[in-house]
Amino acid sequence: MSSILTLQQRKNALLHLGEYLLSADEELNDIIQSSRHYNAWFTPDEVSKAVKAFGALLTKTNLDLWLNFESQTVPGKKIGLVLAGNIPLVGFHDILAVLCTGHTALIKLSSQDPKLIPHILNKLVAYEPLFGEKIIYRDKLEGYDAVIATGSNNTSRYFEYYFGSVPHIIRKNRNSVAVLSGDETSEELKLLGHDIFDYFGMGCRNVSKVFVPEEYDFKKFFESIESFGQVINHHKYNNNYDYNKSIYLVNREAHLDNGFILVKEETRLASPLAVLYYEPYKSLKTVESKLNEISQNIQCLVSSINLNTPIQQVYFGQSQQPKLWDYADGINTIEFLLSLYHP
Repeated sequence: MSSILTLQQRKNALLHLGEYLLSADEELNDIIQSSRHYNAWFTPDEVSKAVKAFGALLTKTNLDLWLNFESQTVPGKKIGLVLAGNIPLVGFHDILAVLCTGHTALIKLSSQDPKLIPHILNKLVAYEPLFGEKIIYRDKLEGYDAVIATGSNNTSRYFEYYFGSVPHIIRKNRNSVAVLSGDETSEELKLLGHDIFDYFGMGCRNVSKVFVPEEYDFKKFFESIESFGQVINHHKYNNNYDYNKSIYLVNREAHLDNGFILVKEETRLASPLAVLYYEPYKSLKTVESKLNEISQNIQCLVSSINLNTPIQQVYFGQSQQPKLWDYADGINTIEFLLSLYHP
């Protein structure tokens, strides 16, 4: 019996997996509850949020749109995957892309997220046992034909050195930004709070900086995001907030403070944890020009304004709700993986 799965078999297994991720399964809930023991940022609420988000993505309509290619009839390659651990389930999309294109996933898990992904993949194998041949865990990657690695700007240089001789996707640090007109409603600004605070702001799709009109009044913004104030109760977030606040006070650096986030004018893109940078603009043309200059460092753009930029743009509250076909860094993972069949 051939171990090459048809595309429909893969889709069927993912449909079952989606249902499982949306279920109230006791074993899954135990894994969610225990994730904080490996990563203090992985609170049950945040991990559950990531699990449910993935479950909601795995529908027939979404899978048909995402996996719209012909099944390969030859054995796939071995794809090394270096997973990050900054937010729950980061890297899981890459695993699914590898499996759905018929390749074998050689997975180097993050020490920050060692249990959840294996548990979910075990469920996938239960729905389609032939996937079991295609999932291999590695403490050290070797024997790969191609690599997808995610890390920081520093680790990316290491990745380029070690994996540069094979086809690869190597992802570096990116941040996301928002552009405000000043006419946003309270509801829109509250949705923006999700873009800033979901997963404690630690993802590349989290907004770390907002562009605002000159003389922008942050009063309405602060009022609109009050419901996110409980974030300060997390000890690691609170430590970052206190540290950055003390630095600004000692150095007498101007900033705004609502008790759980610091807002500071800054031209840089990547803000420290518990800090939101802002940059005033005179015209939208100047914002577009600035964004185009730094587009390679931006993952996505949150705004209700239609801006002329190559950066993926989403509406308020949607930066951490990517579709299956919203690829990190704008690099189509499926196309990359399919190209390996015809080097």
